[in-house]
Amino acid sequence: MATVEQNKILSQTGKDTPMGNLFRRYWIPALLAEEIPTPDCPPVRVKLLSEKLIAFRDTEGKVGLIDEFCAHRRVSLWFARNEENGLRCPYHGWKYDVKGDCVDIPSELDGSTFCTQVKLTAYPCVERGGVIWTYMGPVDQMPPLPEFEWAMVPDSHRYVSKRLQENNYLQAMEGGIDGSHVSFLHSGELKSDPLHKGTEGARYQVDTRPKFDVAKSPGGLVISAKRGADAGQSYWRVTQWIMPWYTMIPPYGDHGVHGHAFVPIDDENCFAWSMTHHPTRPLKEEELHAMQNGQGMYAALIPGTYRTVANKDNDYLMDRAAQQSGRFYSGVEGIGMQDASLQESMGPNVDRSLECLVSTDLAIVQARRRLLASAEALPKGEAPPGLDTSTHRVRSASFVAASDLTLSQIDDLLQAKEGSAHTSI
Repeated sequence: MATVEQNKILSQTGKDTPMGNLFRRYWIPALLAEEIPTPDCPPVRVKLLSEKLIAFRDTEGKVGLIDEFCAHRRVSLWFARNEENGLRCPYHGWKYDVKGDCVDIPSELDGSTFCTQVKLTAYPCVERGGVIWTYMGPVDQMPPLPEFEWAMVPDSHRYVSKRLQENNYLQAMEGGIDGSHVSFLHSGELKSDPLHKGTEGARYQVDTRPKFDVAKSPGGLVISAKRGADAGQSYWRVTQWIMPWYTMIPPYGDHGVHGHAFVPIDDENCFAWSMTHHPTRPLKEEELHAMQNGQGMYAALIPGTYRTVANKDNDYLMDRAAQQSGRFYSGVEGIGMQDASLQESMGPNVDRSLECLVSTDLAIVQARRRLLASAEALPKGEAPPGLDTSTHRVRSASFVAASDLTLSQIDDLLQAKEGSAHTSI
């Protein structure tokens, strides 16, 4: 378990908190590129690490992410007019560019230079892999742009979505590295979900006593879960956790590689990003259809929002009959919503000092320790793990092999190599 003080440090990500300072050293997925699709389109509210911001695409197509509130009277710039390379506040006409610089104050007399003294907080943005990324840390410490394989493959090979999750980022992320719950919570869906059914991996997941091994990697952790397979061998599922919040889920069959990013909105909410890519081929129509319709780790969204149709206000559309029959083990439909429903049920920020952890929670314990150690080392000038792009070019894997292999012996299977398929059954 984590102490009350450790839980506080792990959970709080606002300005000038240990974890907030750590997270601001990474490029952060801020919004989908499709949210601001064209020059001069309407601005979008963005909340990251408890900061209220506005994203917009200017007349030249450049993306800005600036303080939500006008410096004059603190009006929300969500109401602003996006015109002629800037956001103009509708209250008194003050105008800001993508760098947060005030470029016009119409009420000022000719020759006034006052607007040159006005500047809003602004963060640099880059578009890659269908995502607008931002960097919120010290400019002189800006790392290279992310090179996760899903962000680098052709658009036809990738699908990216996000959904609101109404709990702290950490309890969502911990679900992503907890390989033991699959044999229970998702057991019904493995037989029916189009991205899982019929694969050898789904068949082997019936073993409810996986044996775990966790190793530190340059970017985070490599986590293996071994279950019994045929002829005395083991079914291996190897998950990657890359700091600060990325998980790569072991694949099934020839389907793509799935992953998540759990990005804090504030200390009690996060966006659960979901990314699927195939290294060697375009995604199939049936795969895209399943993901777009909220199957697998994806979820159906309320139109015009990123809140899920099944949510805490309607008890996640709980189906007790389906729970009783085993069609949905928990009574909630969909792998993504099965995770979200239980993680949100813990409350917006769970008290980890009350937990009773066991051996299958080893990865969760190690991830917490790595986050805490990295936050503690940051003021001493130590760069955190996961900044070097080489740490991004890895994969998860699933396969059947001897039980006595070590993680070091399978390292080659976990490297992302252009033109080569992932290891999966």
